[in-house]
Amino acid sequence: MAPSTTFSTRHRITVCTSCKHKGSHCRPGYELIDKLRRAIAEADDAVPEDFEISGVACMAGCDRPCTVAYHGTRKATYLFGDIDPATDIADLVAFARQYAYLQDGWCSSVDRPGKLRRSTLARVPAAMMVIEESEAQVS
Repeated sequence: MAPSTTFSTRHRITVCTSCKHKGSHCRPGYELIDKLRRAIAEADDAVPEDFEISGVACMAGCDRPCTVAYHGTRKATYLFGDIDPATDIADLVAFARQYAYLQDGWCSSVDRPGKLRRSTLARVPAAMMVIEESEAQVS
């Protein structure tokens, strides 16, 4: 039995909802989720509809609030910090557009839009080895 080479790519943007700015009670994650959902919806066909945007209690980026992660099926995952809902929505939408069309999710910092060039906390490679080993065991 040959492994399937067709799969549905799913994309997700996860926003930390517990991040707060130092010396403040402000938690910008909820505002960021609302603004990002609206901006992606307004982008129409420029950003694929399969982007899911959700919040999570903590992504351990507390020193660089607010943190945002981009995930995709069989793609590298990105974690960005120091994201501001008042100024960074356009860069986040531009990266969603770019990330959706990157086959493996991999891009260099100079290719990322605006502030995301310098606010990357991590890029985690896709778990292709695990997938390939599982598929090899089936055949």
